[in-house]
Amino acid sequence: MSKRHRGDPASPRHIEDLERFYRRHVDDVTRFVARRFDDPHTVADVVADVFLAVVDSGDAYRSAARNERAWLFGVARHVVSAEYRRKHRVDELTSRVAGRRLLGSDDIARLEDRLVAENDGRVLLDAMSALSERQRAVLELVVVDELSVTEAATALGITAVAARVTLHRARTRLRKAVAAPGGESPAAPLDFIGSKA
Repeated sequence: MSKRHRGDPASPRHIEDLERFYRRHVDDVTRFVARRFDDPHTVADVVADVFLAVVDSGDAYRSAARNERAWLFGVARHVVSAEYRRKHRVDELTSRVAGRRLLGSDDIARLEDRLVAENDGRVLLDAMSALSERQRAVLELVVVDELSVTEAATALGITAVAARVTLHRARTRLRKAVAAPGGESPAAPLDFIGSKA
């Protein structure tokens, strides 16, 4: 097989590679997105957009093969940020109607189950509002999405040392925020945050 044929997006080999990539990561990406949005239609759209971004990246997902999970979470973070910006610009009523694909009742039930399963994750993310954006990003990727510190650093484009220091500071600040007098404790247990860098 020639090099040109391998890079051809329409080649059967390329399509099979993308399908295997999708199957390997769709559950992780869906969990990642479901913690950030509470509407099943939005979750379905954003997950689809993440994998469309992968397809649009050409062969970048192949060159990231050693760290494909970290690379994919970096892509997902950009897509989620873009969706937050879009929602901010568009009226709520228009955003419910615009750009949604129709889902079957089974699809909606499955996504609603996933949303319920991710309630604790959303509560914990709300408690993280006291953290800086970088601290939240590192903590989410390491604790919630279970990337290694090195993978999280790769996804964020920072060094592993910077990620480890940021993670330590994030955990310290989050514990203080949760333990503050008069502050509400998240439903998720504090030890969920973990202590190892």
